Formats: sequence, C-alpha cells, structure tokens
Amino acid sequence: MRRRRIIPIAILGIILVILIYTGLKGNIDYRNNKNVQDVNIQQQSGEQPAIQEKEAEYIYEDLSTYFSGYDGCFVLYNPETNTYTIHNKEKSIMRLPPNSSFKIYNSLIGLESGVLKDENTLFQWDGTKHSIEVWNQDHTLASAFSNSVVWYYKQLASQVGEKTMQEYIDKIEYGNKDISGGIDRFWLQSSIKISPMEQIELLRKLYNFELPFKKENIDVVKKIMILSNKNGIVFRGKTGSGMKDGKYINGWFVGYVEKEDKVYLFATNIEAVQEADGKRAKEITIELLKSKDLL
Repeated sequence: MRRRRIIPIAILGIILVILIYTGLKGNIDYRNNKNVQDVNIQQQSGEQPAIQEKEAEYIYEDLSTYFSGYDGCFVLYNPETNTYTIHNKEKSIMRLPPNSSFKIYNSLIGLESGVLKDENTLFQWDGTKHSIEVWNQDHTLASAFSNSVVWYYKQLASQVGEKTMQEYIDKIEYGNKDISGGIDRFWLQSSIKISPMEQIELLRKLYNFELPFKKENIDVVKKIMILSNKNGIVFRGKTGSGMKDGKYINGWFVGYVEKEDKVYLFATNIEAVQEADGKRAKEITIELLKSKDLL
C-alpha cells in the first residue's frame, strides 16, 4: 500500500516540474517576441534604432598671446569629431550682449515673419547722418548685413514687432531671451545676452537647418554671411561691437569655415576698457584659424 501512494506523488511532482518549465519558457519567448515586434515596428515606421552620439571632447588651450590687452575667449567646434577647442573656459559660458552678431538671427526672423522678402529687400535711408558714411544711403538686406547698418536692423526689428520677435527668440532659445531693452535696441549692449558656447550651438543648428525657419530663408542668411570663397574654402561670419561712453568695450566675431567637405564653427569675444570691437575680434579669429590651417 505504501508503494502505491509513492508512485502517484512522484507522477504529480514530474507534472509540476513540466508545468513550471513550460511557463518559464513561455515568458522568455514572450519577452523575445516583444523585442522582435518592437524592432519590426521601428523598421516599418522608418525609425532608426537609437545610436549613441560620440561623447563631446573639450580641449583647453592657452591662446593668451593672441589676446594681448583683452579679456578674450575663443571657441572652435568640429562637429565631425564632436570636439571643442576652448581658450578661457570661464568666459566661454559667460553671457554678454551680442551687438551686431545678432544680425544673423534678426535677418532670419525678418525673413520668416515676411517683413523681408529676400536679400534684395530695400529700406530707404531717412536722411539721418551717421558717423559711418556707408550707412548714409538706402540699403538692401545683403548690403546692410555686410556693412553692419544699425538703422536698417532697428527698422527691421520694429516692423517685426515685440510679440513676434519674442516668440522667435524663445523658439531658438537665444541666450537669456530678454528683449526688455527695447524692440529697436535690445541687442545693442542692452538686455539680451549670450555666451560663446551658446553662439556655437546656434551656429550648429543654423548649419544643419535645425532652426525653426524655412530652408529658403536659412539659405539667404548663409549667402549673405559669406566673407570669402576661394581655394575651396568658404568663410562665413558676422562681427559685433558694443560701445560704452563712446568707447568700444565688447567685440564679437562668430561664424564658420567650410573646407574639404568639413565644417568648423567658431565664436570669439573680447572685452577691454577701449578698442575692443568686432573688427579686432575678427582679426584675432583669422590669425587663430590660420594657425590651425583652416584658412
């Protein structure tokens, strides 16, 4: 009798083991099938599996010999290698008024809002005499950009209007996004401020058509930004100069170089009690780019 009882118990044990194993296998298969289904869904929708970008590399260089007499900063970004070369780490993240370097985005906003049609949109000079002689005439967007004509861009910003301007400033996340200094002057040593690193990020988005503007409008701005195009090198940029008490105290030069199917983005800023303007920032930048065999 004892032997007969043991046999059914053994059989029940075997059945229980089989059930547990089958259940576990079913769960494993379910998980595996779910992963396959997820991949199939991605492929059917055209999505690419997530690819981890190369981690950014930061190279800090002492380039102070180029900035004699100035509190200066230089940032060079190579998107192919995701590498930043930086002189003056602290200043690279310090926000300062952009002055006329903002004309890049003022132009884009003017085009996108419809105030400007293209690079040939003409504004008439109102007859007010300016110390820079070339300003004392009618200007198109292209000529106003290349000659950094402040009155043209004041008129442009006023026609865009505060509400629309703020909307675009917020969309592109331009620096501290503060236009409270006045619709026709907030970028001129006033309320809006941006760091060299933020300038680089916006230039990266500009180059890659990642800003919230139509491609044709970005193409117009890229065109008017060209300073030179020779020997297979396209050099684009915009200066900016901030003045206080009649003296230039804040100079910018930002842009990018295209060479041999590669692009290099740069942002330079200089500050001093005087003679710190966009022209000098541009000169320093050109020296630095040549030292790195990019110009």
